[in-house]
Amino acid sequence: MSTPPFDPQQPPAPQQPAGGYPAAGIPPQFAPTAPAAPVDRKPTMGIVALALAVVGFILAVIPGVMVVAWVLLPVAFILALVTLFLKDQKKGLAIAALIVSVVGTIVGLIATLVVTAIAINEATGGNITVAPVTSADSTGGSSSGGPDASGDLGTRENPYPLGSAISNDEWTVAVNSFTADATDQVLAENPYNEKPADGTAYGLINVSITRNGEDAQSPLFVSVEYVTSGGNVVSTTDSGVVAPDALDWNELYPGATATGNIVLPIPVGDDGVLRVSPGILADEVFVATR
Repeated sequence: MSTPPFDPQQPPAPQQPAGGYPAAGIPPQFAPTAPAAPVDRKPTMGIVALALAVVGFILAVIPGVMVVAWVLLPVAFILALVTLFLKDQKKGLAIAALIVSVVGTIVGLIATLVVTAIAINEATGGNITVAPVTSADSTGGSSSGGPDASGDLGTRENPYPLGSAISNDEWTVAVNSFTADATDQVLAENPYNEKPADGTAYGLINVSITRNGEDAQSPLFVSVEYVTSGGNVVSTTDSGVVAPDALDWNELYPGATATGNIVLPIPVGDDGVLRVSPGILADEVFVATR
């Protein structure tokens, strides 16, 4: 079968669209459409992550609110990681949030350690200073438990004499006197005071506590304890009796002084020392009992 000759006067046949259907005969609902343009998603999560990281970085170095940073910085870090794994998201903000959150965590850790160190130093009241008195000036004079000029003063083996003033930035504590056996005086103070256990007597310690800090506080955390010759510690919690002319533990304003007695159950005939600490975390200083 031969191909008919080409007639230049004859119009060309209409081109059929893909699929073999004439364009004019395709219903509109089935007509081919152009591919949808890609959606440009806004980096919302990256913006949030970066904002939280910046705010957390700032709060991490501000005392009093730095605890909030320990919430914001981890959240910013997690959001930044999630953003990095999302498709069609710009990664620049997420990377920046990741860096800021990591650096903010390091800076916040350093700031927290510094603030903690300052708080501990304030709680201890700084360095302790002692204004000792000579053995001739002390209440009981020198004894085998008194100070020895050949060693460091303030240790258990070489305590300060009675009357020495032990001070830091918060408190000054002076042990004025020590009575090894004041049992009769203690029992006469209150009919409900019980007799001491066998082999012990009520020791009476007269102390003066002065407030050195900038605000009013109770001297409850100032401790005066007895350390036996065998190394056992006797504290005020071991007593449970009412002391005659008892020390007042109410608040003291700067410059105010409270003077009174503390009762401790002391082994009869023991030759121990007193342990004084002018604050809950302050260093300990030993004072002779005679």
